[in-house]
Amino acid sequence: MEIVASVGTDKENWGQILALLNRAEYEKAIIVKNRNAESFPVNDRCIVIEIDSSLSLVNLKSYLLEKLKKELSGDFEVNLSIASGTGKEHMALVSALLSVPVGIRLVAYTKEGIEFLT
Repeated sequence: MEIVASVGTDKENWGQILALLNRAEYEKAIIVKNRNAESFPVNDRCIVIEIDSSLSLVNLKSYLLEKLKKELSGDFEVNLSIASGTGKEHMALVSALLSVPVGIRLVAYTKEGIEFLT
């Protein structure tokens, strides 16, 4: 299964995303990264989609939909982490994923390990 993770400029939340990427089992990770989050480290299994948060919500969703359709393998659902980023980025990402269409399964890394929230 694939992981889709939102990465914003809020560096204090990057640790949760990195822990998830380092500990979860997945075929591919798609990192939807704010273009100003330049120093976020990625590994070999990560595909990065840079976004411009100054776009309108509708335009951001359309941009993400176009990019995600090319990268997703065709599975029925993806694991989604929205621990980082803004509400606008999250709304555009969730809307784009549902429009692919693909189901979403929220995932987070906690003190207890990987937790699925759906």
